[in-house]
Amino acid sequence: MDLKPRPNQEKYLEILRKKSPYERLQQAFMLTERSRELFKAGLRHRHPELNEQELHALYLEQLKKCHNRNY
Repeated sequence: MDLKPRPNQEKYLEILRKKSPYERLQQAFMLTERSRELFKAGLRHRHPELNEQELHALYLEQLKKCHNRNY
């Protein structure tokens, strides 16, 4: 049960319905890329001692833990 108020939910859904399938797919790609950027920024913040290659290896290792999980 989700008790969190979502006052803009209907407006958001209305905006999504007006978008073309292409626009919705583009938005999904953009949100996915933004999520990856935020995830990597969090890793960089927690592990400032790592170089880019080490950070990328850690990123891939963490992604592997998430892949194909049932949420």
